[in-house]
Amino acid sequence: MARPHGNPYGNYGYAVLTANALRTPDDVALTYCGEQSFTYDQLNKVVNRRAHALRAAGVQAGRRVAVLLNETLKVAEVYLAQAKLGALTSALNPYWPVETLRAVVAHSECTAFVYDATVEELAGRIRRDLPGVTTWIKVGGPGTDADVVDLDALTSAAPDGEPELGGFWDDPLALYYTSGTTGLPKAVVHTHASSLATAQIWLDVPRGPDSVFGTGAIIWGIGFPAIVGPALYTGMRLVLEQDWGPANFLRVVPREKVTHVSQIPSFYAALLGSEDHAGADLSTLRVIMLGGEPLSAALLSRMKERLPGAGVYSYYGQTEAPYTCVGRVDDGGTPLGSSGRARTGCAVRVTGPAGERLVGRPGEINLAGPHRMAGYDKLPDRTAEVLRDGWYVGGDLGVVSEDGTLTVLGRREDAILKGGRWSQPAAVEEAAVTLDGVAEAGAVGVPAHVEGRDAAEQRILLAVVPRAGRSLDAEKLSAALAERLPEHQRPDRVVVAEELPHFQDASGGPGKLLRREIRERYGHLLEQA
Repeated sequence: MARPHGNPYGNYGYAVLTANALRTPDDVALTYCGEQSFTYDQLNKVVNRRAHALRAAGVQAGRRVAVLLNETLKVAEVYLAQAKLGALTSALNPYWPVETLRAVVAHSECTAFVYDATVEELAGRIRRDLPGVTTWIKVGGPGTDADVVDLDALTSAAPDGEPELGGFWDDPLALYYTSGTTGLPKAVVHTHASSLATAQIWLDVPRGPDSVFGTGAIIWGIGFPAIVGPALYTGMRLVLEQDWGPANFLRVVPREKVTHVSQIPSFYAALLGSEDHAGADLSTLRVIMLGGEPLSAALLSRMKERLPGAGVYSYYGQTEAPYTCVGRVDDGGTPLGSSGRARTGCAVRVTGPAGERLVGRPGEINLAGPHRMAGYDKLPDRTAEVLRDGWYVGGDLGVVSEDGTLTVLGRREDAILKGGRWSQPAAVEEAAVTLDGVAEAGAVGVPAHVEGRDAAEQRILLAVVPRAGRSLDAEKLSAALAERLPEHQRPDRVVVAEELPHFQDASGGPGKLLRREIRERYGHLLEQA
């Protein structure tokens, strides 16, 4: 472990939280579900008590600790406490299947496991299959087994002074897992330094002394350094909720006067797809960050009509390099469909097959900066594949303009080949959501299997969801799109669905669109086309 050399600000927990407890101790740092409120000084003391309690339970610098928490307040307390101690937090996803959860903990070689009362039954199911975990710690009361450490009991008797800091700068801070669609999720290693660099994202986005950041349960995993850390680091008030879906969003934003949020476009498609939002006061919203999915012109228009006082920003990054690019898209500063320029201290470029830099031409997106991951845990070959001369190259395709603006074209595997020409599904989806009554659309390529055609040739399947109270006619939609799209982008089959499949990750409303699931659900219908 590195040593602080008299400078505690290389420790993530100290730099994110304690610094503000020293600077503005009486400012409100966090509110939880409208029921609890903490100043920076109070929150820092709570985290310190958690840190002393965890150390008493055997959590030390360098120890690998699996953390499975659903309660957002407990996530903040435990993650920050373990950061101060220098423990390596394995940030588990409570939405994983039990088999995935068990395999990830074993592969990551965790020897301690922290969980809360909401997942106690799940923790019990995997415990017997994890002999390497020798310390089980529960937050939220005594455990059902006698040997489970009651962290709340230890916390109540712990001092609130600063614990001895145990991790700094390039020491590993946490394992954040990719949401890959196949195989075991990869453990992305982030250090104290890379997480502090991620915490600086608000340097490139307007904020003020009264800024309030609202979020929900997505904060476990990479959401923590990308959402919680930046809010606390810049002295904002952080509003934590258990539910950040559209219904609760409409309650919390007026109640807490939320000014800043970060979501995916699907959230606003759901929010504005019904009339429930009509009576809610959303006028305090000033900054909406959107990423993870393409933002269509039609949806942006609906957002600006409903939220005229909010600036809409597009961002791009991955778990391996969060929030690398950012740009405002509603005022013309960044072209719609682009993700902006690399934020302060970061870099983006696009390269060709031989690694040559490309400008204005499609290629592989490269990301670099102090926020970049250290590598994949226990996967040296895979790490070497994606880390090239300091750049992270993760398989996304894009174009960088002469002024450095990045336009993401999508994943190579998502591209659709029809009529000998490649397209990204977003082009078809954007055309579909401009049609009257369409709330959401998802397009996929399905193998054509037509004699005489290229074996890679595909046909296009489009699934659409109607807006609330509306009905859609698939044939009429198909005819309308035939007038708007070139031949190689026209759907071969349109399906009207009640909903589209999304990744379940507590992101607030639907998660990322699962195009592979659309193909599996409806692909057979193309045989009837």
